[in-house]
Amino acid sequence: MRTLALTLTLLVAPALASRGDDRVDRAVAAGTRALIAAQSPDGAWRSRTYGVFKDGASLTPAVLKALAFAPAVEGIEDARLRGARYLAARVRPDGSIDEGRFGIVYPVYFDAASTIALSKIHAPDGREAQAALLADLRSRQLVEPLGWRPDDPAFGAWGYAPEPSARRDDGRAVDADLSSTLFAVGALRLGGATADDPAIVKALRFVERCQDFDPSDPARSDGGFFLTPTDPARNKAGASPSGRFHSYGSATADGLRALLRCGLPPDHPRVLAALGWLKRNFSTSTVPGTFEGSREDDREATYFYYCWSLAHAFRSLGVRTFERDGRKVDWAAEIADELLRRQRPDGTWSNRFSASKEDDPLVATPFALGALANGRP
Repeated sequence: MRTLALTLTLLVAPALASRGDDRVDRAVAAGTRALIAAQSPDGAWRSRTYGVFKDGASLTPAVLKALAFAPAVEGIEDARLRGARYLAARVRPDGSIDEGRFGIVYPVYFDAASTIALSKIHAPDGREAQAALLADLRSRQLVEPLGWRPDDPAFGAWGYAPEPSARRDDGRAVDADLSSTLFAVGALRLGGATADDPAIVKALRFVERCQDFDPSDPARSDGGFFLTPTDPARNKAGASPSGRFHSYGSATADGLRALLRCGLPPDHPRVLAALGWLKRNFSTSTVPGTFEGSREDDREATYFYYCWSLAHAFRSLGVRTFERDGRKVDWAAEIADELLRRQRPDGTWSNRFSASKEDDPLVATPFALGALANGRP
């Protein structure tokens, strides 16, 4: 429950937190201090909620990435450097990745987020570690060396699995998803890959397969995105009676960002269609989209991820405000207002739904801080 002081603050404050509101500054500083306090002596971050996230590799890249863009609060420089040293040390001198005793839970996220964090925070051997992480990332793409062909639905993607899937024709679900692909493409572009790099060109094929968009008749599609065409169970909104997957907020924000990172211009019809979906369905209280009844809990499970990706998407296109239903929407202010309402007294955020593990403050808090940071001028 909120403390009385926080409740009173929200009651007397303006209805929306503006981008220059010092309430946002205080919220970000409190969240940053909470993350610093949760750091382990060896520089890693480990979950107190999930045993699978106690390995150090699972949470450290995301937390450190959030701290890389955080304000200068006491102890942050030391926390950044210790975290960066920890990540760099997970790369052996021969360029292989130290996966620890039980392996890395989400290696694509580890490679990509670590690359981004190390690009912002300089550490001994950090540059060499980035090169090794990017090489490992490239080896995990579902492309020709693993037997995949351009007409396969999974071609060009990355997935969650500890090991990438070799091509098969047995009808089973394939681990290939839009979120992992977005992270991978972002890291590769940051590492110097251009839009005509074969890995990026192939990734775009998969990204386009995740969009409800008909190039021959755009009016027949909604322009939104779903997570994957290869594993129906993992599309959180479910499928419509016609068999098409429903578009939903977090996937559409990811998809728009992925289109841009793969080199499509801001005025490309696919980009405009995705942006139109986000504007029409804009919400800060819930993840928008048509969810099948049995999937309603999945709607809320990625709430903080949705806010984070949505803020990135609008900022990537330079969108500050837009018109909807006859009113001017200031997305940054509305996201900030809702996140401030949800912040806990200790400075962290946590989701009451656990399906995506956002009930762990070390998962939700970096997303919330990233959403707030992207709403700043």
